[in-house]
Amino acid sequence: MAQATGPSRSYPATLSDVARLAGVSVATASKALNGRSQVRAETRQRVIDAAERLSFRPNQLARGLLAGRTGTVGLLTSDLEGRFSIPILMGAEDAFGAGEVAVFLCDARGDAIREQHHVRALLGRRVDGLIVVGSRTDPRPSLGRELPVPVVYAYAPSQDPADVSIVPDNVGAGRIAVEHLLACGRTRIAHITGDPGYLAARDRAEGALTALADAGLSPVGEPRFGAWSEGWGRAATALLLDRHPDVDAVLCGSDQIARGVMEVLRERGHRVPEDVAVMGFDNWQVLTSGARPPLTSVDMNFEQVGRAAAHALFGAIDGGRRAGVEALPCRVVIRGSTAALS
Repeated sequence: MAQATGPSRSYPATLSDVARLAGVSVATASKALNGRSQVRAETRQRVIDAAERLSFRPNQLARGLLAGRTGTVGLLTSDLEGRFSIPILMGAEDAFGAGEVAVFLCDARGDAIREQHHVRALLGRRVDGLIVVGSRTDPRPSLGRELPVPVVYAYAPSQDPADVSIVPDNVGAGRIAVEHLLACGRTRIAHITGDPGYLAARDRAEGALTALADAGLSPVGEPRFGAWSEGWGRAATALLLDRHPDVDAVLCGSDQIARGVMEVLRERGHRVPEDVAVMGFDNWQVLTSGARPPLTSVDMNFEQVGRAAAHALFGAIDGGRRAGVEALPCRVVIRGSTAALS
């Protein structure tokens, strides 16, 4: 019987075909393709050449079983709207590689009991690891050190310093936001932000105040904490203008707040950005692009958080040891709501 080669085959090549073409046993072919050290270099190359000639693609499940892995990971979130978890998931999938690792997405809906149920279900599917995505940046309880697979926490860090957590640098984000406004020539800068119970709101305010102090400036009034809403942005801006009509920039803790701020500024006859510059946080495109003018905002680089979490999980699966919280830098996306003063 004539041996089949890649171009003329009418069915996928098998490991047996590769072994036959290379003149080795199936076991040796498997060891060669899986990088086992018991195979001589010349034998390994002969097997690789045969696999390429036959266009052989190893069965991913079989390879995973040989390596003790299933090629699946679990992504557990409590973010109902997907505002943060979806871009983080997209970044993680980019890092995992298209089609190479399957991701099971579970929504715990902020319920600890439901979260434990999902963890048990994912472990029952023999996932190789877990990425846990929080709905806010406040530290959250660890899933524990007794799980049989590695866990990486994204966005919301674990309370256990022995865990690996990847988060956006909200303090640094507040700093770069003020630095942008200063570069635009603004010196009378107010800060209107969200719920003080959120660590993100406090961290962003801390970074903003530090940047102002470093420039020898004070904020226009104290940071105004409230709700993550356009309504709060409108109410806070009305009070701000009543007390400080000479304000020339407003840094908002979210894009929703910034939309409310811009609305009241227009109603009061203040031009954006000619009279007052406005910028937000989160770079939520549905809000930034629809604003008048388009809103400058701080992008929290959620996809990069997902990619970094995936790389950290890869390292843990391969036996690497990391611990602690890694804060990733954010970036300012400049649009029409901020401009240099002439």
